[in-house]
Amino acid sequence: MKILIQNASYIAFNGENIQSDILIENGIITKIDKKIEADVDRKVDAAGLLVSPGFVDLHVHLREPGGEKKETIETGTLAAAKGGFTTIAAMPNTRPVPDTKEQLEWLGQRIQETASVRVLPYASITTRQLGKELTDFAGLKEAGAFAFTDDGVGVQSAEMMLRAMRKAAGVNMAIVAHCEEDTLINKGCVHEGTFSENHGLNGIPSVCESVQIARDVLLAEASGCHYHVCHISTKESVRVVRDAKRAGIHVTAEVTPHHLLLSEDDIPSLDANYKMNPPLRAAADRGALIEGLLDGTIDFIATDHAPHTAAEKSEGMELAPFGIVGLETAFPLLYTHLVMKNIITLEQLIEFLTRKPADAFGLPYGKIDIGAQADIVLLNLKEERSINPEEFLSKGKNTPFAGWTCKGWPEMTIVAGQIVWKKGVVTA
Repeated sequence: MKILIQNASYIAFNGENIQSDILIENGIITKIDKKIEADVDRKVDAAGLLVSPGFVDLHVHLREPGGEKKETIETGTLAAAKGGFTTIAAMPNTRPVPDTKEQLEWLGQRIQETASVRVLPYASITTRQLGKELTDFAGLKEAGAFAFTDDGVGVQSAEMMLRAMRKAAGVNMAIVAHCEEDTLINKGCVHEGTFSENHGLNGIPSVCESVQIARDVLLAEASGCHYHVCHISTKESVRVVRDAKRAGIHVTAEVTPHHLLLSEDDIPSLDANYKMNPPLRAAADRGALIEGLLDGTIDFIATDHAPHTAAEKSEGMELAPFGIVGLETAFPLLYTHLVMKNIITLEQLIEFLTRKPADAFGLPYGKIDIGAQADIVLLNLKEERSINPEEFLSKGKNTPFAGWTCKGWPEMTIVAGQIVWKKGVVTA
C-alpha cells in the first residue's frame, strides 16, 4: 500500500520544525520532500496537525491469556493505536506465563492474529514468576522474547538475579525488573506517608523499591548485563540509578505518566483508581522524577497500562488490585501538564515516547526518516476535550484522570504503512 502524507509538520531530532510531504511504500518511508507527486492508494492531508513517529511503550499489560475479562490483545492494541502507540511490549504476568518456548510461540501467533499494533512479548525470568527456577533464556529468545522480566514480582534472591543477569548477558538480552523487596512491603496499599497516616492504611515505604534497585545495579555491574528498572517512583531510586550510570553500569529506567503528574497529595479519597504499584509517592519524589527525566537519569516514559474490571476496582483501596490504564491518555496528559506548563519541551516529550525507548533497547523504531518503518501518529495539539473512560477502547476504565481536560489528541495512527486507527472509527 502506498500512502502520501501531505503538508506534514514534524520535529526533527535537532529541534527543527520540518514542513514536507512523506511518501510511504510497502510499510517504509521512501521519500521526504517539500512536494511529492506520486500515484498512491491514499492521500492524507496533515495540515494543522503535528506528525510524530509512532509512540513506543515498553511496559503494557494485555492480560491475555487468562485475564480476558480485564483486557485482550485485540482490545489492548486498539487502545494503543488510539493513543498513538505503534509498538508496545507486553508483560508476562498472564496465566499461563510465557515461560516456555511453546507458550511464547502460542502468544506470538495470537499477537499475529489479533493485534492492531506491533507487540513485543516479554518472557519471564523464572518459571511461573515464582523466583525459584530460571527459564530457558536461549530458547525463549529464539521463540521471539523481547527481554526477560518477572514484572509484578520482584526477584527476591540476589543469587537468582545474578544468575539471571549472567544468562541474559550471554544471549545479549536485557533483564527488566519490577523492584520490590517483599520483606518491606508492609502489606501496604498506598505510599507510606501522609495519606496512609491520615487514613489508617498500611503504607509501602520508598526503601522497598530503592533497596532492590541498589542491589541490582551492582549485580548488573558484576554480570555485564543490561538492567532496566520499571516504573521508577522514589527520589532514592533516582539517586541510585544516577550514581550507577556515573559508574558506567549499563542501567536504564522508565517512569510513568501518573508518577510524573500525581503525588499522594492528589489522592482525593479512598478511590482505588488511585491505587497502583508502585504507589503515588510524596511531592518530593515527583519532583525528583521530573528532574531525573530531564537530566537523563530516567531514559523514557512508559504507561504501565494495567486494566482491571470495575468490580475489582470497586473493592476499595485495601482490597482492589493495583494498577490503572494509560495508553489512551498518555500523550494528551503529558502534553497538557508538562509541555504546556513549560516543564519539558514538545521535542523532549516526543523523544521520551519514541526515540529514547527505542534506542534504550536497540529497536529500529521511533523515527521519521527515509528507510525507516512507517510508524506515524498524527496529533491535533489544538483539540481540547475531557477524558471520558466510557469512550476508551480498552476494556479497562480504571483511571484517576477521568474528567481532566487535555489538549493534544491523536487523529490517526499508522503502523508499518497501514492505517490502524483514525478518529471517529476503529480502523480505516
